[in-house]
Amino acid sequence: MSAVWIEPEATPHEARLRIEREDHKLEKRLCRLVGQAIGDYHMVEEGDRVMVCLSGGKDSYALLDILLKMQQRAPVRFDIVAVNLDQKQPGFPAHVLPDYLKALGVPFHIEEQDTYSIVKDKIPEGKTMCSLCSRLRRGILYRVADELGATKLALGHHRDDMLQTLFLNMFFGGKLKGMPPKLVSDDGRHMVIRPLAYVNEADLVRWAEVQAFPLIPCTLCGSQENLQRKQVGAMLKDWEKRFPGRLDNMLHALQNVVPSHLADTTLHDFRNLSATGIASADGDRAFDPEDFPQPAVVPAKISLRRL
Repeated sequence: MSAVWIEPEATPHEARLRIEREDHKLEKRLCRLVGQAIGDYHMVEEGDRVMVCLSGGKDSYALLDILLKMQQRAPVRFDIVAVNLDQKQPGFPAHVLPDYLKALGVPFHIEEQDTYSIVKDKIPEGKTMCSLCSRLRRGILYRVADELGATKLALGHHRDDMLQTLFLNMFFGGKLKGMPPKLVSDDGRHMVIRPLAYVNEADLVRWAEVQAFPLIPCTLCGSQENLQRKQVGAMLKDWEKRFPGRLDNMLHALQNVVPSHLADTTLHDFRNLSATGIASADGDRAFDPEDFPQPAVVPAKISLRRL
């Protein structure tokens, strides 16, 4: 009978050290990905005043936390001011964010605007509230940015948010449109950045646990379980679970667009397209079968117990 190797149980000290090592690796990964996104899209410049929009959710807490770390090691000097929009939602713990930010020593501003009542009044029961809520919130934050002299507005959207938006626009809006890492606001006056563009949501969930952020749930969107965004998010999570790496490939696809192989006549001049007799890398070879590697399937975990 062949012998079976049983991994000895770790002591409490060894287990604690292993957790600390994993947490340190996670912190390094988050800082690396945020730094890479900032560099790739030139998000922060010398002398910027970055307004970090803090909602009380895990993503915006992590955004502020990582930007504060980056501020100390960045090659350019920039200031940070945290801003929270208190929308007067019932039961909102108004003391949590001020207490947290005071303890950090971060300059902050709390803007009080009763958008909750407006949304509840205008949107029929059972209908999606996010669109109106987002528009109201965005307009207020732009105004606050002007008042505070902010040159950049940093939002906590991450990789998964960006991909959800891509599929939402395809499935329900008929547009091949996503959520860019950097954009100019509708009025042309404000620069919006998303430094978490390369970060996956699972890492942010874990980081929130590590840092014990005092999370504040949203009583508006958090109560709507049938949102299209939640449905698309569940679909993407299922894909990533069955085929690890698929979401990263989707993100890379957003960075490698070939207009000549889509169908938008405003991006490519199909009308005047003609054969030139000159070979092109974008020619019909793109339609030949390609040997795409199959995504790995996660095997079932086997746990060995002490016999």
